[in-house]
Amino acid sequence: MTSAEALHQAATLRPDVVLVDVALGDESGFGLAQLLVADHGHEGVILISTRSEVELAEAIRLSPAAGFLAKSELCADAIRSLLDAGHRASR
Repeated sequence: MTSAEALHQAATLRPDVVLVDVALGDESGFGLAQLLVADHGHEGVILISTRSEVELAEAIRLSPAAGFLAKSELCADAIRSLLDAGHRASR
């Protein structure tokens, strides 16, 4: 799926959570996250990767995404915790 297709799907389906792999082949997951949050108002964007958070720390810090999860840690509870932490911090 391309970034354009992902944006279209997110606009059509309006999901609560969008998982965005930081490695999208020729495209940037960080760029897609920026578009989803800034241009389309999705608050539940979570970056995912097989790479560690330490390796991607600066790009994650600069991203408007709700957070980051390594794929090895990806589960419903981790997603829920990350989103809950973001909602508490924004109050």
